[in-house]
Amino acid sequence: MRMGESQLRIEDDRLIRGEGRYTSDVRFPGELALVVVRSGVGAGHIDSIDASAALDMPGVVAVFTGPDLLADGIKPFKPRLTHPGPDGGPMRQPRFLPLAIDEVRFLGEPVAVVIAQTRAEAEDAAEAVVVEITERQTVSDPLAAIAPDAPRVWDQYPDNLAFIFDQGDASATDAAIASAAHVVRQRMRISRVTAAPIEPRSAVGRYDPANDTYQLDLGTQSPHRMAGELADVFGIPAERIAVKALDCGGSFGMKNVAFAENALVLWAARRVGAPVRWLASRLESFQCDAHGRDQWVDATLALDAEGRFLALDVLGRAGLGAYIGPSTPHPPTANIGGLAGVYRTPAIHVRIEGVFINAQITAPYRGAGRPEATYIIERMIDLAAHELGLDKAEIRRRNLIAPEQMPFKTPLTFTYDSGDFPGLLDRAMVVADWAGFAARRARSEADGKLRGIGISNPIEIAGGPLGKPNPEFARLALDPSGSGMLMTGGVDTGQGHGTAFRQVLGETLGLDAAKVSYVTGDTATVPKGTGSFGSRTLSAGGAAMLAAVDEIVAKLTPLAAEKLEANPADVGFAEGSFAVAGTNRHIAFTEVLAAHSGPIEAEAFISAKNATFPNGCHVCEVEIDPATGATSLVSYAVVDDVGRVINPLLVKGQIRGGVVQGIGQALLEEIVYDETGQLISASFMDYAMPRAEHAPQMLVESYPTPTASNPLGIKGAGEAGTVGALAAVMSAVCDALATRGVRHIDMPATPLRIWQSLQDAAA
Repeated sequence: MRMGESQLRIEDDRLIRGEGRYTSDVRFPGELALVVVRSGVGAGHIDSIDASAALDMPGVVAVFTGPDLLADGIKPFKPRLTHPGPDGGPMRQPRFLPLAIDEVRFLGEPVAVVIAQTRAEAEDAAEAVVVEITERQTVSDPLAAIAPDAPRVWDQYPDNLAFIFDQGDASATDAAIASAAHVVRQRMRISRVTAAPIEPRSAVGRYDPANDTYQLDLGTQSPHRMAGELADVFGIPAERIAVKALDCGGSFGMKNVAFAENALVLWAARRVGAPVRWLASRLESFQCDAHGRDQWVDATLALDAEGRFLALDVLGRAGLGAYIGPSTPHPPTANIGGLAGVYRTPAIHVRIEGVFINAQITAPYRGAGRPEATYIIERMIDLAAHELGLDKAEIRRRNLIAPEQMPFKTPLTFTYDSGDFPGLLDRAMVVADWAGFAARRARSEADGKLRGIGISNPIEIAGGPLGKPNPEFARLALDPSGSGMLMTGGVDTGQGHGTAFRQVLGETLGLDAAKVSYVTGDTATVPKGTGSFGSRTLSAGGAAMLAAVDEIVAKLTPLAAEKLEANPADVGFAEGSFAVAGTNRHIAFTEVLAAHSGPIEAEAFISAKNATFPNGCHVCEVEIDPATGATSLVSYAVVDDVGRVINPLLVKGQIRGGVVQGIGQALLEEIVYDETGQLISASFMDYAMPRAEHAPQMLVESYPTPTASNPLGIKGAGEAGTVGALAAVMSAVCDALATRGVRHIDMPATPLRIWQSLQDAAA
């Protein structure tokens, strides 16, 4: 196994044989089932909770409510990131406990837990718990929530604002807009969505009274971070909570944080003295998985007479939910630098207002702010091209950052270290046959269909934060026989980490990949770690692994020099061999390892030099039936720069999967609350997911420009598909509708929304 070669995932054999170990596959003696009693209304005051009937039912062990939680000293969740508050003070952080105390603020908020011998008994008893709530008015749209007469989510916050995030040069942006030859403005909606993993969230909590320690088993991307977040809730050191990440049937960022139910199973296990299991129903998943996106955006793009960008101003209102979860402040703000895109825009200013609404919290979902930023700038460029009468590719070409301008500092904090944006665009035009589109459109028109072509040039930050990337852990232990163990702090939730890491080891040390085991995901075994998110695992974990490799090589160099009859100072190492400088004498790493007296190991917990900036060009074509509004994706091409490609098969799979998630949000998916706070998209009957018919055959090409920010030259691929797809698909849909006078349509571009826009334009 070598880097740069397509290799089937080693871990797949175990999974397709049904040998995966998911949370529901792991059982413990004497375990009990926990079912959560949830609010059936969007907001209101809890008048009473009567559990007497439930406690008398068969198999019921206990029923606990918010006051029980407070009595045990359980503390609120803390956010990982804070921003300035709207009044100039700190960010507003209302108390966020695992159970509601006196008020409920979103549909499905936990108000009590029932523990019983079996899940069926717990479910029956949960229905017998009588919760009396005096309902209050709700507001679940962030734009409506900032209106002067909007209902208050929290009485102490009359404007429903949690924070205000401001970045860029407002005065320079205003001045450029005021003097521009062309100014394009648009309000756009970025819809609220849910991750909908194939495996619903679940968790098993255990408590050891002898050591006063906890054990949590579940599917997660970041066990070490989760241990820290739960330690804050329990007011104990993180070392007393062991988190074990099992196989995970989908996460996409959503399972990256600690949820109320994670704390509840641990707390309940302590209270009842037995392991406690919770498994979400699909209805609970829709209600209580963290949601993603959810913004209203007012954008202004200023251009000169030739269509060159002068300034971009963005005002976003982000619907946070009723509370601030551990990662809620992150997606609307942390990756907002992507608004600069791959373009030379002299002045940019962005203001994001975090808004409380009566809804579940938001958290990172594949891209975590990156798809939103790309959609905003790319949509504005499309509108500008239409108003100026320019080809959409040409207006982008006029404004692209050139390779010779690298490193390039944008007006929004990012500094791009490498990339060939014009080359990517040109190659995508060829791959997608941009020149032949006019003829294809004419054929569609002859058949009574509307055809549109869309384009986006996404760029994202990966492996951040910029200038100070999060560290990652790796330990490499090798035996003279050539067998070994690699341990990392990241967690594989379907990306193929074990395969890619083994490919790196195979080329670097010449090891037989089949003899190297891969250990991850258990805080009791892996002493440190940050986790898998933000397309960071190979860049961050790879840097740590190569640091451990370098240490092992240094330890074996004297032995290699002895065998080569050379001075250790004259012995170098490359591509799996020790060699004497200036000679043809060399010896394989595996041969030196075999001669070592015993096992050898090294570890590192380090950061890469800097964040990276994966980028690319997506071109999408759609065909719309104007009689029904139905959209068909007829072609999709991606040319991507994800830096050095370790495994082309894995990269293409990640990009294709990400594109489908972007297609889903663009055309189908939307979490919808009604005016009373009821969730009316709470099942797959109401929440439309992309199917095979929505995913065209995709042409995916790599166009790598390696980065110097990490030793492998990797930029990251896990989120790249989604970051570009949302913008590209909406670009194509709007391009098709523009032939009938429709200027703009918001996502999701459902058949009804498309049909209605055509009727309105015709009228």
